[in-house]
Formats: sequence, C-alpha cells, structure tokens
Amino acid sequence: MSTTVRAAGTVLWRRATYGAGIEIALIHRPRYDDWSLPKGKLKRGEEPAAAAVRETREETGVECVLGTPLPASYYWTSGRPKEVRYWAAEAPAALAPFSPNDEVDRLAWLGPVEARRRLTHDRDRELIAALLRTLAG
Repeated sequence: MSTTVRAAGTVLWRRATYGAGIEIALIHRPRYDDWSLPKGKLKRGEEPAAAAVRETREETGVECVLGTPLPASYYWTSGRPKEVRYWAAEAPAALAPFSPNDEVDRLAWLGPVEARRRLTHDRDRELIAALLRTLAG
C-alpha cells in the first residue's frame, strides 16, 4: 500500500502592474522543464497552510498571506498518490526582485488567460478558474 505524498501550495496573485485585473505567479522548474504553481511537500509535523506559505516563499521569494482555500489536486507521481492542498494568496504590493534558486529558475507574472495557456498541467489550469471564482465572489 502506497503512502500518500502530502503537499501544499498557492495560486499567488497580485493586482496588475498596468491596467485593471490581476496577474498570477507561475514558476518554471528546470528539473521537470514545466511551468506550475508554487507548491511542495510538507515537512514532518508541518501543517498544510504553513507549508504553502513556506514553499511559496522558497520558490518565489514572496512572503504571502493565505486567503481562501482552493480545491485540492490529486494525482499519481512516481507510483504514489499525491494530494496537494492549495490556497489563494495575494502578493504584497512591493516585491523584491526574483532570485533563481536550485528548484526554480524563472518566475512569470501573467494575466489569467496567459497563465492558463502557459501552465504545463491541466490540473493547475482548474486552479486558475477556482481563483477567479473566489475573487469574483
């Protein structure tokens, strides 16, 4: 019996820097050559919400505050089930410049339509729609 891998992340957003609307943060992970949302595995004894904030900070450099919970993602990876819990998270108005690291080499702030297009995995696209419903709420 496989143990479920537990992870947490955010759909990190900010008010558009030019014009109306919002922008969503996507990360590029060179290990997988994919565009995804900030997320990562829980450390032993760590609560999902704390992991979501930590992983977002580690992967984007942004200190976020969690908002509304979004739907969780469930899929298989390396022969094991994985559950990723997500939250909407607004980025602060003033952001430090992004610094690439071992896990993430690029950060892109994109409008929702472009973000959905650039995401590698369909399961992540559904989270953009959930964020937009939450913000319209």
